[in-house]
Amino acid sequence: MPPTLGVIGSGMVGTSVARLAVAAGLDVVLGNSRGPESLADLVADLGEHARAGTAADAARAGDLVVAAIPLGAFRHLPADAPAGKTVLDTANYYPERDGRLPELDAGELTSSALIQRHLAGSRVVKAFNTITPHQLFSLARPAGAADRSALPIAGDDPEARIEAARLLDILGWDTVDTGTLAASWRSEPDTPVYVRPYLGEIPAVSLDEFFAWTGRTPGIPVSAARIAKLVEAAVRRPAGEARIPGED
Repeated sequence: MPPTLGVIGSGMVGTSVARLAVAAGLDVVLGNSRGPESLADLVADLGEHARAGTAADAARAGDLVVAAIPLGAFRHLPADAPAGKTVLDTANYYPERDGRLPELDAGELTSSALIQRHLAGSRVVKAFNTITPHQLFSLARPAGAADRSALPIAGDDPEARIEAARLLDILGWDTVDTGTLAASWRSEPDTPVYVRPYLGEIPAVSLDEFFAWTGRTPGIPVSAARIAKLVEAAVRRPAGEARIPGED
């Protein structure tokens, strides 16, 4: 039986992941902070493989869970509902949006390690955080396709990283295992692997204009070998200096 995917968050990233999952034949349970009623149109659009619930419902129903919420809202993730499960964390730290998080500013934790501390009973894997939502969907390809792209993942539990890689394979993506959550800074904002490889030159526009532009851009396939080189080339900079793409 195909696995059920729980998706917490119905923004652009969560919606793209849900669309890929439904297209791959998975059942999807979506939840957000506004309640199931707010998801009625999205679930109707996704079709019979999707249903709405609370965030806790999505966490309980999913064989794997995707947390697709802004980092500043991480404390609202249900901590007990996904216990024992692999949770894929898509968040990035942008202080102007999320507020200042001292552990991240000091370099004591990565953003995903902060999520792991909150979800102590789960196995957190960093994933889906290096690509814009439209390209996440538009660049997905079947296994073996010559132009298949890859995404980096990181997590403290090796089996959880394998689970995450299997899910991404089903959704149309190769993966590059970058190690533990302590090393996940290599795929955080302002690193070589972040966003630009899949887009090329980014225009200097507002955030709204940036996402409108990405919606018109098919994206650039990026192989696993290329992703591995970009990850290796990363140099750690203060996390609190990252800026949202399109607001440079």
